[in-house]
Amino acid sequence: MWFTSAYLIPMSSLAPVAGRLATIFPPRTLILPIAVLIATGGLICTVSTSFGTFVTGRVIAGTGGAGVLSLAIIIGLELASEKSRGLVLGLINAGFTAGVSFGAIVFGGLMPVVGWRPLFWGQIPFAFATGLGVFISIPAAAEAHDTKTSTRQKLARIDYLGAGLLTTSIVLFLYAIADEIQTIPLCVAPVILLLFLAVENYLVADPIIPVKVLSSWGILFSCFAQLGLMIARWSVLFYAPIFMLAVRGSSPAAAGSILIPTNIGFGLGGILVGWLHVRRDGAFWLPSISALAIFTASTYVLSLISTTSLPLALFVVVVLINGLATGGGVNYTLAHILHLSHDDTRYIATSLLGTFRGSGSSFGTAVAGGIFYRLLRGNLVSGFLQLDGGEHLSHARQRLVSSLINTPGLVHGGDLSPVEQNIAIEGYAGATRGVWQAMATLGVVVVLFQALTGKKAPDDKREDEQPDEEAARAVVAENEGVGEA
Repeated sequence: MWFTSAYLIPMSSLAPVAGRLATIFPPRTLILPIAVLIATGGLICTVSTSFGTFVTGRVIAGTGGAGVLSLAIIIGLELASEKSRGLVLGLINAGFTAGVSFGAIVFGGLMPVVGWRPLFWGQIPFAFATGLGVFISIPAAAEAHDTKTSTRQKLARIDYLGAGLLTTSIVLFLYAIADEIQTIPLCVAPVILLLFLAVENYLVADPIIPVKVLSSWGILFSCFAQLGLMIARWSVLFYAPIFMLAVRGSSPAAAGSILIPTNIGFGLGGILVGWLHVRRDGAFWLPSISALAIFTASTYVLSLISTTSLPLALFVVVVLINGLATGGGVNYTLAHILHLSHDDTRYIATSLLGTFRGSGSSFGTAVAGGIFYRLLRGNLVSGFLQLDGGEHLSHARQRLVSSLINTPGLVHGGDLSPVEQNIAIEGYAGATRGVWQAMATLGVVVVLFQALTGKKAPDDKREDEQPDEEAARAVVAENEGVGEA
């Protein structure tokens, strides 16, 4: 678990720092340092001989990863026209999702053959080559940048206290739910968040997140809707392969491949929406609600077809639709929150949306995981009690229940009797149905939150005012799109 969390936590929490640096220096100059961080993290992982050293390498790589997608979208926004902006954002998200999906499949297939160390070695030259290629391909003249203010003056404008408090609160939140729920950091994180709000409101002249963004109900409802969307989305990404493995009896490789159609759908949804519809400014209230409603309906349909009797093709089609709705919803809600924002804070509001979206994977693991564990354990215990009779399970049955919970592959590869296997299959099927029904209920709340955002732009928003160039670089400062990683 910590192999993944050690990367995702710094990638999420340090994204605001990456965004603030992009408002001081041209984004082009940050590309090579980010590539160096990723390569250094890969090198440390490669030569590591202990768990602590390996995790350190993952943290360093995650620090570099905090700026990868941020800079990609920042540069895309600066270079793309207004009509092509939605398409560019869709392509960036599609590329990111494709890399995550196919990278897991390719590296998962290579690891038994070559081992894990060569795979980390291979990331080092790849990080340098891609970073250098992007750096060279972007001409310095293409970036508007303030050359009158000295670097020292720009550094002095940074709200270091606010950045530290915001980063600390995000780290504590994500750490608290990364594995088992940690009570102390979960209680301390809101306190630090309140301190951050006080600092932004009363102490600093140039806050990271302006108060008029934090006080906008439309923006806050959008952010909470995105958090709920990503929690529900990650329940599909986590438990669709488990369903295929434990209920349908697929091989591990085939079970993992169920993510291919849903991730393809995510990429296509964002691209099609950006290409065909998000070609203007203005409200996207109804399209946002419609996309989220389709996502909710598809999640509920998944709970209905999570059986061994229905055709597998139907399951594939539904997860594809689920991905299409998610990709379209992400693009629509991004465009709509720009409409709800003041012109001078619209990209900062978008970065706040990205922070909530990026936290969805961690919250999804905690929420859906807790529901799944309780349902699965209850189903298995109930099934074996009916099989054996009596009021309590024997020690052997208790060990079998624990093994089945921890290892889904034992359902079809653990030498179970036909009756025991049927209990395990029904237990997993019931647990996945319960999770997706709960997530569909959450989806209804998500649609309600999105509806409450409204269509009205801020009263003092000037239609002829152009967004601040430096603020535009903060579009994904706080983790835009990380949730899918």
